[in-house]
Parts: sequence; C-alpha cells; structure tokens
Amino acid sequence: MLKPVKLAPHYANYIWGGSVLETYYGKDGAGDIIAESWELSTHKDGGSKIADGENAGKTLEQYLIDLEKETGENPLGTKAKTKNGQLPILIKFIDARDDLSIQVHPGDEYAKINEGDNGKTEMWLILESEPGSYLYYGVSKKTTRSEIEEKIKTDDMETILRKVPVKKGEIYFIPAGTIHAIGKGIVICEIQQSSNVTYRLYDYGRTDKEGNKRPLHIKKGLDVATPEPQNLNTAPEQILDDSSVRQIALLRSCPYFTTYSYKLKNSTVDITGSKESFISIICIDGAGTIKAQSESFTIKKGETLFIPAGEQVYTVTGTNEFLTVTL
Repeated sequence: MLKPVKLAPHYANYIWGGSVLETYYGKDGAGDIIAESWELSTHKDGGSKIADGENAGKTLEQYLIDLEKETGENPLGTKAKTKNGQLPILIKFIDARDDLSIQVHPGDEYAKINEGDNGKTEMWLILESEPGSYLYYGVSKKTTRSEIEEKIKTDDMETILRKVPVKKGEIYFIPAGTIHAIGKGIVICEIQQSSNVTYRLYDYGRTDKEGNKRPLHIKKGLDVATPEPQNLNTAPEQILDDSSVRQIALLRSCPYFTTYSYKLKNSTVDITGSKESFISIICIDGAGTIKAQSESFTIKKGETLFIPAGEQVYTVTGTNEFLTVTL
C-alpha cells in the first residue's frame, strides 16, 4: 500500500513576515516571525521532512530516493520530468504582515541560463485578508521597459501597477514574467514551480535589522517582465460539486500543476490516485481522517501530506477544507 506521509516544513523568516502561521496554522516558529512555511519542498534552499512514523526526520528528498530504489518506480509519477527525489513543484504558506517587494520571476529558459534553477509560475489562494488588503498584479496598462525603469528610479513604480483589492477564497494565477507583490494583511497558500528565483524591482527603501537595504535585481527583472496587462480571473476554473455537505472545484490547471479544492461538512469524498502523479493534500481548515484499505491517517488545519504515485483510493472524512495538488 502507498501510505501518505505527513510533512514537517522548512521555515523562511523575512522582514515582512508575521505570527499568523504559528498562531492559527500550527507552525512551530518558537516565537519568531514566520514569513513562509515551505510545506512540500525538495529545493536546495529549503526542504521539508517527514514529520512522524518510521521515517520521521528524514528529508522528503531522501525519502523519495529510498522509495524509488525500493519499488523501482518513480514515486513522483510518469508525468514527472524529474526523479532522484527532485520535486518539480513547491507548496508554501505565506504570511504577509507587511508589504512584499515588487518583484517578477523568470521563465524556465532564462532561469536555467542565468540562475541554474527552474522558472517560476505560481498560483495563490487567499486564505486570510484584513479589511483594505490589496496586491499588485501586473501593469495597469501597456508600458515599456524604459518607462518601468524610470518609475523605479523615481520611487513611483506603484503608479503603473494594477492594484487589486483581495478577499478570502480568491485565486490568482501568476505566470512567469508578471510583475506582482503581496500586500500586508494577507495570508496565502502558494503552489509554484520548484524555484527560488525572485527578481526584486522595488522594495520601498526598507532596511533590515542592521540598516542595510535588500538588493534589487533591476536588469534581470526588466529582462523578463511582461510590459502589458495580464488577464485576471479570481474565480475557480470549474465547479464540480456544490451541495450543502460537499463543494469541489478545480482551481487552476497549467503545464506545471493542477489544484483542486474540497470543502466537506461532516461528509466524505474519495481521492483517486494514479501512476501519472503523486498527490499532495494541504488542509487549510478543520480536521478529518484519510482512509485507505484498513489504515487511517488524521489531518488538520495547517498540515500537508505527500502520497506517492499509484493506483489507490483515499477516502477523506470530516468537516474540513483541503487542497489536492498533482502534476
């Protein structure tokens, strides 16, 4: 049987982070700020680990390598272009207690040549938002590289960006090349390519504890930035079930990942695995159990599971809200 394993995250503490992930999502920040909780990751800059069971403490990367040796099959699935424990995607919780920098991510080709990493296309699900919260999503009208550069120099970059008020439950798909920034008071779940390449275009002149400004990456950022507005649709791609006890929706599907949302009210739903892809289950509210054959596993708000690729049915029961992510 292909058993789900519960994951322990890697934490990234940036100057704009807060305490929501520790207070409301069960993360162990030891009282420090937690900006990002890397829930599903084998990236070299921060990998998740197995949280409990016989493999407790082992890195997810090593667990995948060992599983591949044991079974002779890639636990990531036949759709994966990677193996040897290297996940092609990364899943995070992000708590923005302050504004994030205005930034942009490169596509695959530019990132490979210039950074030795993957490009970064990502999707955000808004988990929490304070009244008045907003984000920046691309430029507000068609512009040019030189105009963007001039706005950076004159500390006036926000005037050419699309400012979008946000609310809980909205979905934002951010293709590589889209200039963007998360505003303060927002908590999101981010599904992205496995990459840590960010080009910071503008950072509001902020300094760290030592009084140093964070570096900008203006040339590279301008190389990859899309200078025209992006299409914006914050609703799910497709509603599959909408009843009093169960809601199922396809949030987004792209060449890198597919994400579904499930909301159960004292109900059940079957998640069917396949040999094509692993499944990651991220619980964003409530609690429940996951049953497969005679075994049962618990999951609660803030927890993430990894299920290796394979043909198996997993029955989720409870009152909860969770996401599934596959290739």
